[in-house]
Amino acid sequence: MIEVKDLTYHYRIDQPIQFPDFSYQQGQQALILGESGCGKTTLLHLLSGLLKPKKGFVSIDGKKLNGLSGAQLDKFRGANIGIVFQTPHFIEALSVKENLQFAQTLAGNKKDTEAIKSILSDLGIGHKLNDSVKSLSQGEKQRVTIARALVNQPKLILADEPTSALDDKNCRAVVKLLKEQAKKNNATLLIVTHDNRLNDEFEQKLKLS
Repeated sequence: MIEVKDLTYHYRIDQPIQFPDFSYQQGQQALILGESGCGKTTLLHLLSGLLKPKKGFVSIDGKKLNGLSGAQLDKFRGANIGIVFQTPHFIEALSVKENLQFAQTLAGNKKDTEAIKSILSDLGIGHKLNDSVKSLSQGEKQRVTIARALVNQPKLILADEPTSALDDKNCRAVVKLLKEQAKKNNATLLIVTHDNRLNDEFEQKLKLS
């Protein structure tokens, strides 16, 4: 489902960041671990096509991302990849429902309020459907971020440090939500983190150096 081969990126020509080769099948769930500064967020941006590699490739569902034009990549990402960013990014003038509808529109899908209601209900925030995102607590914002990543039923879910700022109870809750929602949609789930509390939650692990 996802394959990474000879992947290299650099912000400075004399300091290349090289990533190990790996592949995961549809529905697999894995942890990508590494200390701060090892390139975890860079890897996530490469996997999602937000950055283009200097060498090597990322292939998702048989399609190499660096072979797509900008417009093709935007459409492919919207339809196939859900990203849970470390810091929520919302349009603050819109409600929760409207932010999720906007995500559907960007992916070329019709607005589907029933699907939005179902996801928010699964995440325990169905009652926040029409609330302004500005009124949400930090935990609620994180759940809406997860909902936005899932609203188009992506084949691949990428999560960037989703638990690093959480206490143990909320850490377990967020991981449980991500795993359950990925399983429900048979999506591949990759969590990029330095949070060692997640070690016991995943059989599949990749360590970055």
